[in-house]
Order: sequence, then C-alpha cells, then structure tokens
Amino acid sequence: MSQFINQFFDVNFMINHFGDVWHAFITYTIPLWLISGALALIWGLILAMLRQVPGKAGLPVRILAIAYIDAFRGIPMLLVIVLIAGGLGALSAGAAIPGPIPASIAVPTWLGFPSPFWYGVMACVITYGAYMAEVYRAGIEAVPQGQTEAARSLGMSHGQSMRFVVIPQAVRTVIPPLLNDLIALMKDTSLVSVIGLVEVVQAGRDIQSKTFNSSALTLGAILFLVLTIPLARLVDWLIARQQAKTRRGGTPTGGVGDEPALQPLPSAGGGLGAA
Repeated sequence: MSQFINQFFDVNFMINHFGDVWHAFITYTIPLWLISGALALIWGLILAMLRQVPGKAGLPVRILAIAYIDAFRGIPMLLVIVLIAGGLGALSAGAAIPGPIPASIAVPTWLGFPSPFWYGVMACVITYGAYMAEVYRAGIEAVPQGQTEAARSLGMSHGQSMRFVVIPQAVRTVIPPLLNDLIALMKDTSLVSVIGLVEVVQAGRDIQSKTFNSSALTLGAILFLVLTIPLARLVDWLIARQQAKTRRGGTPTGGVGDEPALQPLPSAGGGLGAA
C-alpha cells in the first residue's frame, strides 16, 4: 500500500514539482481552454444558424452545415489535431516544398504562443463547434414557432427574427449543456500534448519519465478537478433552478414565458434591418 501511495500520492514530490506542473497549467492549458471555448461557442452558434436557413435557396447551406456537424461529431478530436498539425505545416509557403498557405497562418505564433498551441485551438474549435451547434439547435427549436411567426408578421426578415427574437431566448435556455461541453473541452485540451505542446499532462509525463513517479500526473489531475468540479456544480444549480421554476408553473428566467413583447423594427441603416 505504501508503494502505491508513494507512486501516485507522494505529497512531498508534488510540492517539489508543483512549479513545473503549475507553469504548464497556467501557461498553456488555461489559455488553450479559454480561447478555444470562446471561439467554439461563436462557431457553434454560426453553424446552428446556418442549419436554420429557410427555403429552397438555403438547402445547400443546410446540407453543408449538417454534413459538417455530423462529420466532426464522428471524427475523434485526436485525429483532427494530428491532421491539422501535419497538414498545415506541409502546406506552408515557407516549407521545403512551398505550399499555398502563408507561413504566418500555416505555422502560427500569434500572441507569443507556439504553433502546437494554435493547432490545438483550431482542432478544439472545429470539433467542439459541431457539438455546440447541436446544443444551440435544440434551444432554437425549443422556442415556440409562434414567436417566429409573430416576428415575421411584424415585417421582420428571417435574419431579424433570429437575431432579435429566437436566438436571445434559445441561448438562455441552453447555458447548462453548453457549460457541460466546456467542461469536456477542458479535459480534451490534454490531447494537444501529442503534437509537442508541454501543457499540464505533458509536463507530468516528462517528470514521470525522469523520476519514475506518477505523482506529478496526479497533481495535474487535481488541478483539473479544481476547475471542473465547481463548473459541474454550477451546471447542477442551473438545471435545478430551471426545474424549480417549471414545477411552479413558470418558465426559466429569460425563457419564452418571460420574453417581453416584440420590439419595433430597428431603424434603417442599423443591424440586419438594413439588409
């Protein structure tokens, strides 16, 4: 039993190597999660809106959006990471055999982060954008059709009704599942270690390979738990809050039942009203 504890839960070992693990966590893991999460939320919303484009003219757009979502929900993110890291570098205009993509894009070093960091961001956004698109779609379809019909009867275009009526209601109702996706994304940032980014898991593995002790990896797991457990409890609280309001015969705050009357069309020259 003592050997097991010394191998995985050696407190003194964790203290001695805390600086290395913490540096990797705060330098790469957290920024990778925050940047990827923010961009994936935006990209997922765009995909969900493209999937809702109406009419025969919008059919090709809907087909492409559905194909993208289905494809990247089915492909492992690890494979996406490897494809991006290997493919973009090979297509760089500064490669041994010059390609069509500028080196600043194919081998990005924006904001001082190395290329593997940005390859990881791209893979996370591409993959989790597809998952979040389905969450947004569920929220959009949960908004009563009468809301859209009322907006259209006031002269709003499809884009205006989505922007001012449907999307604000849909987003507020899907916050808990979106937070669940962000928790999953936090854990999947560790996959970027396969292309050489020394984030928290890779830092723990490097220490393990030198010392033959796994306590540094346990320390990395604890750091993940410190962030993910409060987020999980927040999701539980939000779900319980929505259920409590529903049981009382109301709707969640900001839901359909709380939506104010439709506002007048924006003035010419502003927003989608000018389209």
